[in-house]
Amino acid sequence: MNRIQERLEELRKENKKALITYMTAGDPNIEQTEKLIYAKERGGADIIEIGIPFSDPVADGPVIQAAAQRALESGTNLEKVFQCIANVRKNTQIPIAFLVYYNSILGYGVERFIRQCEAVGVDGLIIPDLPLEERDEIMPYIKSFNVCLIPLVAPTSKDRIKDITQEGEGFVYCISSMGVTGVRKEFHESLEAFLKNVRSVTDIPIAVGFGMSSQEDIKRLLPYVDGVIVGSAIVKKIEESHGDEKVIEEFVQSLKAAY
Repeated sequence: MNRIQERLEELRKENKKALITYMTAGDPNIEQTEKLIYAKERGGADIIEIGIPFSDPVADGPVIQAAAQRALESGTNLEKVFQCIANVRKNTQIPIAFLVYYNSILGYGVERFIRQCEAVGVDGLIIPDLPLEERDEIMPYIKSFNVCLIPLVAPTSKDRIKDITQEGEGFVYCISSMGVTGVRKEFHESLEAFLKNVRSVTDIPIAVGFGMSSQEDIKRLLPYVDGVIVGSAIVKKIEESHGDEKVIEEFVQSLKAAY
């Protein structure tokens, strides 16, 4: 077990659910990213998801795209992100997952990337542009190091859900809506049925993301999942507050109150 698996198991035993919070590494700068991780932990986040900024983030909506652009303009790169996580691990053992596009992994070197994740203390990887059919390229390295490959499933996955989740670990990232990330007023019309379907084909904890932004969203979906992922709403708060730690801590606290 790594930190993600351990934390979700602890919560399960306590009959609790996970709050998973997203941020883009390097927004507004890499030094503030470290401080914001601590702020989120103080606010009650159970798992931190960190986006690696990329020039062509196909799964991200305008809020996270803009954050990635700001991060790249501030000079953020993989080496700086790895150093940030190494610094974080001197102070906290909160579970951390990277959301990273496969081009970034390829450019760094697949084995080298996974090895470095384990070395600095990254617990899981979410790779939105790595389809099931191409997963064999990375699985030998995933199995060699203590890093989870967190599978993504969407309402359109249907009969493929069992295959997609089969080699996954940590949790299953359930996409709530069609399209890219972003705050939404409505979710997919059959979201609850989709989540029940995912639950029926895997024993891995499931978490739902894409569009969660309020206590109301969280309360609606908690009965169906083991965790809720809040992304764009937090990234927007980071943008508006210029990365103010107190603002982010208090916003995460407000989300946690829904639990």
